[in-house]
Amino acid sequence: MTILSFTLILLAGAFLAGLLGSLTGLGGGVVIIPLLTLGFHVDIRYAIGTALIASIATSSGSASAYVKEGITNIRLGMFLEIATTTGAVVGALIAVFIPTNVVAIIFGCVLIFSALMSFRKKSEAISDDDVSKLARDLRLNGTYPSGGEVVSYKVRHVPGGYFMMTFAGVMSGLLGIGSGALKVLAMDNIMRIPFKVSTTTSNFMIGVTAAASAVVYLQRGYVSPGLCMPVVLGVLLGAFGGSRLLVKANTKWLRIVFGVVITFLALQMIYNGLNGKL
Repeated sequence: MTILSFTLILLAGAFLAGLLGSLTGLGGGVVIIPLLTLGFHVDIRYAIGTALIASIATSSGSASAYVKEGITNIRLGMFLEIATTTGAVVGALIAVFIPTNVVAIIFGCVLIFSALMSFRKKSEAISDDDVSKLARDLRLNGTYPSGGEVVSYKVRHVPGGYFMMTFAGVMSGLLGIGSGALKVLAMDNIMRIPFKVSTTTSNFMIGVTAAASAVVYLQRGYVSPGLCMPVVLGVLLGAFGGSRLLVKANTKWLRIVFGVVITFLALQMIYNGLNGKL
């Protein structure tokens, strides 16, 4: 395979990764790592370093559009970034001591749980007991546009969501996946935020989380410019396309895509983890 064909294939794969990551809030790393390790037999450490850079590109490409549309909860995202960045640095520092295949199996199980939770029908009823005093004090509640109207929502269970975000950050540092699935799970199912707000705020946060752990991989020499260039370009193009589609997308179909994609990736990670390929 020539360098040109390798670059073009990687560019096309990165475009699809960016599109998917932007639509679901997963981040492009969940597709980039299998593409590099299984498709091109790239060392897993270099694949993780590239995926972290790709996650930064995905976040940068789509977050600006979502913020402009008024969907992203910026205040909530900045608050939860404290948890994710702390976890990401810890995860990146201990990654060298933990077998990657073991973490891949655990993370695959968490992804399957996330998929099942995404299909759970939530109650839309709001009672006084559901309203979080901490969310009110921190001014985390917000609004977002939907069908020409402005919809208000309340943030609940802030400590539980914060803990899950810390765990998501650790997983991001260990595997370089951005842990968008766990971020969406924390906001959509624990904090009870509307799905579109969850995915867009996840995209907003992924770049900061990935940047925190990418520094550690960069210092260890696991970031290759030859891999990162086509990946970042493709992911950025895909992220911009996904941000345009999400504004008009049907939430029901987004949940289906979210569940199917992370289930497939979970099974793939578990399989390769058991076979020592990750």
